[in-house]
Amino acid sequence: MIGNSRHLLTLEGLLPEDITQVLDTAAGMKEISRRKIKKVPTLRGKTVVNLFFEPSTRTKTSFEIAAKRLSSDAINFTASSSSTAKGETLIDTARNIEAMNPDIVVIRHRYSGAAMMLADRLDCSIVNAGDGCHQHPTQGLLDLFTVRERKKTLSGLKVVIAGDITHSRVARSDIAGFTAMGSEVVVSGPPTMIPEGAERLGARVAGTFEEALDGADVVIMLRIQLERRSGSLIPSMREYARFFSLNPGRLDLASKDVLVMHPGPVNRGVEICSEVADGGRSLILDQVENGVAVRMAVLYLLCGESDEVAG
Repeated sequence: MIGNSRHLLTLEGLLPEDITQVLDTAAGMKEISRRKIKKVPTLRGKTVVNLFFEPSTRTKTSFEIAAKRLSSDAINFTASSSSTAKGETLIDTARNIEAMNPDIVVIRHRYSGAAMMLADRLDCSIVNAGDGCHQHPTQGLLDLFTVRERKKTLSGLKVVIAGDITHSRVARSDIAGFTAMGSEVVVSGPPTMIPEGAERLGARVAGTFEEALDGADVVIMLRIQLERRSGSLIPSMREYARFFSLNPGRLDLASKDVLVMHPGPVNRGVEICSEVADGGRSLILDQVENGVAVRMAVLYLLCGESDEVAG
């Protein structure tokens, strides 16, 4: 269980103690990933199905590695290799998979609400690996974990999220997670990429990127999502980079120990320049490593802990 739920669909509504439980568990899981033999029998006999209907490198691979390091059986489905390519509905696909008695289904889907729909209809645990423009809770958790690991706290930090906020499920999960843990979240981007009512999500909208960066402790840059037609909301990539690319000059406006993050994949020279992405303040590869630990923690908490406590 995470909080009072056997699913992880969103970070909205999770209490600080629920988030802390996942982050503390992930710290132990990271130690496992650094051993010479990176495997424990914690979820032996459990089955985790990765059901991905959108392209993914980091999330899909890290969920597979996480499951295998916990000794569970990891089964991977993609849209192109499943019966959805023949016209089968998502619900029928999921019900057929459930008939094979998995313990957890991890789903990524282009439609917001897809994970919740499965949670309402299936008996196994559901983990949302990204649904449309809605939520990406494990990315939010790994971002929180990465910052806490370096800053030792999440309370009182100024966290800037910049770029295509409208189409970003990462932004929504990060806003929910960081605000729950006591951080101030400031968002910045072209007006066409800031959703109406962004303040209701818990973030403050900055007038300019430079204003947002002033004194920032953490800067999370977002990708321009061409697959969601976000490129049509700006005059050109070059014009976007002129005002919103994170370069060394702009980074100097932040605090001297600022952390730079990006969920990937990175469009170098657009949302962030290579000098910053590969620089000493960048935690982009730390995020990738920590993604495995956080996803191990989520799988363990959803289907491993109760059996061990009971047995």
